[in-house]
Amino acid sequence: MKLVIPSLDNLPAYKAALENGWNGDNGRDRFILTELAEIEANPEEFVAKKTDQEGKGAPIVFDDGTSAPRIPGYYRWMWDDGLVGSINFRWQPGTTDLPPYCLGHVGYSVIASHRGKGYATEALRQILPEAKDLGMPFIDLTTDIDNVASQKVIKSNGGVLVGEFEKPKIHGGAPSFLWRIYLS
Repeated sequence: MKLVIPSLDNLPAYKAALENGWNGDNGRDRFILTELAEIEANPEEFVAKKTDQEGKGAPIVFDDGTSAPRIPGYYRWMWDDGLVGSINFRWQPGTTDLPPYCLGHVGYSVIASHRGKGYATEALRQILPEAKDLGMPFIDLTTDIDNVASQKVIKSNGGVLVGEFEKPKIHGGAPSFLWRIYLS
């Protein structure tokens, strides 16, 4: 499995996964429809937006209609003879802090038919050196309390449980876990 930069060449596989119901943003209900509309409107711009290392993109719009400024970040697609999932990394230059609407430095999602095969674990392992290269001493990740599979991915990459917190209402308001991976 390798991480690939989103491109027009691999966009058809991403689009097909969305059309088959995969939600690459675990939780945002409008994600699939928004992504498909943006691909249809301008595929070149869609692919380019997946790498925004200066945070200059349009604000993030949440399911409740509120919005927030975009921070620097980028996506990589997990590829193993086709798309198996995606991972993204986001940060604020000069600090490890994140705005309250951002649930961790890294998020990932694996297509249901490819889960349980180690793809998320490997994708996270591959993204860690990139975070370190940006000067991050650690990254934070969050999981739902009952998401044992994601917790295993984080633990397999050296993650330690920091504590429990309540997600903001725009993310469902449920109790969740905060994890940290130190990048020594």
